[in-house]
Amino acid sequence: MLKNLEIKDYALIDHINIEFGKGLNIITGETGAGKSILIDAMSLLLGERASNEVVRKGSQKSFVEGIFDVASNRKVKSLLEENEIEFQPELIIRREISLKGSNRCFVNDSPVPLNIIKELGDLLVDLHGQHEHQSLLRTETHIEFLDEFSNNNKLLDDYKIVYKALNSKQNELRELKSKEDSLKEKKEIYIYQIREIDNINPLPNEDELIINELNILENSEKLLELTDDVYLKLYDGDPSVIDLLGETKHKLNQLARIDKSFLESECECDSVLAVVKELANSLRNYKSKIDVDPKEIEEKRERLGPLNLLKKKYGGSIRNIIEHREKIGKEFELADNFSAAINNIEKEINELRETAGEAAEKLSSVRKKYAVKVESEVKKVLSQLGIPDAIFKVNILQSEVDKHDDNFISYKNKKFNFSNNGFNEVEFYVSTNAGEDIKPLIKVASGGEISRIMLSLKTILAKSDKLPLLIFDEIDTGVSGRIAQKVGAALKELASFHQIISITHLAQIAGMADQHFAVEKKQAGNRSVSSIKKLDDDERINEVAKLISGEELSKASIESAKQLILNK
Repeated sequence: MLKNLEIKDYALIDHINIEFGKGLNIITGETGAGKSILIDAMSLLLGERASNEVVRKGSQKSFVEGIFDVASNRKVKSLLEENEIEFQPELIIRREISLKGSNRCFVNDSPVPLNIIKELGDLLVDLHGQHEHQSLLRTETHIEFLDEFSNNNKLLDDYKIVYKALNSKQNELRELKSKEDSLKEKKEIYIYQIREIDNINPLPNEDELIINELNILENSEKLLELTDDVYLKLYDGDPSVIDLLGETKHKLNQLARIDKSFLESECECDSVLAVVKELANSLRNYKSKIDVDPKEIEEKRERLGPLNLLKKKYGGSIRNIIEHREKIGKEFELADNFSAAINNIEKEINELRETAGEAAEKLSSVRKKYAVKVESEVKKVLSQLGIPDAIFKVNILQSEVDKHDDNFISYKNKKFNFSNNGFNEVEFYVSTNAGEDIKPLIKVASGGEISRIMLSLKTILAKSDKLPLLIFDEIDTGVSGRIAQKVGAALKELASFHQIISITHLAQIAGMADQHFAVEKKQAGNRSVSSIKKLDDDERINEVAKLISGEELSKASIESAKQLILNK
């Protein structure tokens, strides 16, 4: 559960520090007071992306920190250990958003990438935003709700692997077919280029080696002259460097007999003498290999000419020539064996279609099994929420493709339309009044009914999911009076399984709170500042009474508030 939330310099918030409790935590406040800002700040702890626009005017950075009790959460412990982060009974998640645009994330004071924060958020919190209930009006979300309840992540992941492979192969086939005419046109050009390159057969870095060798051969007379001169000075001159060093060594030896401090100098002279002798030997050997051969020079020049011509035609370097040869070789092979290549890919595609079909069928079976449970559970919760005659139906279909359509997956010799979710199409149907036929939810449900259906789905999902914290931002949209009382009771029951943080504008729900917080906006100088306060018993009564009658409190509203709180 979320024990503590601290926010600094975020939008209208200067600094707040909130201690949440177990059960149902209710947040109320006037429109525009900052309730939604509070939820937005909380979402940062769940890995949502942030803009530097949230940094409060006059500040350099925004700061949001949450302390979670995770002592018995093995999934969190495992995730932290995988990422070499120290596990502690209290998990501290912190986000810092700089005015300069930098975004820093910390877990237990260790810097982490944003994805780690998001993974932790997925294990800790389900945040139901203010407008999320509207997602039920988009049919494509229905399959997501069913999959979440079915807990079929492994099956869905297995299917998506095959789905991606199938899409990749289909794209490869389309690209190959689009190349067919072009490859046929280029085939003769490829034959000419391959022959031209293969006849010369350039080797890696061959041109550089030849240029270096030619430079030596063309300057052989100069090399001979210079090596002769150096060798003479080192070894055969009168006197030579060798002679002078020998004489020097002799005198150093005499000095060392008198003063032993010259022993080191004598040794150093020995080393120099050895180096000079080695250098002289190297020069002698090099000189002996110098051969002025006009024929060899001509041969290398003749070899360099065709190489330079190839370089001009195929990319300016030997490396580019070789790469071009490899590329056109593959293209030519493809053009020469086009039908075989097409057949091979089509065979792979058919195998993937069958594999995808089998994976989709496994998904479908699980969905159909859990759909019955979802129907029963939603009907039960809707009855508790004031729709006793509700009928809720999860309609699961799969459609076969037209015989001319080549985009399909197959199962038991049948061809089906498919998506990244399998071959099922899922749509919720509902009837909220006795005697009415069930119809698509998106066509019949009112705003208040949509809210209650969403709460029903969240309720049954929460009971199966075991997420520690559920956050609801105005789940009560479109309901009032007696129904609001039932929604409050449902949230209260849900709070026996999870910690709940809920923003509401309804007194019937606020009266159910285990902890009640009020958000208000005040003027501080020329600035608007949002703050939040945990209410004591008397303050709670007044706040609930305000939700009933407005700012002008009456005895009746106060008495009604007391009754709501007393009878929670």
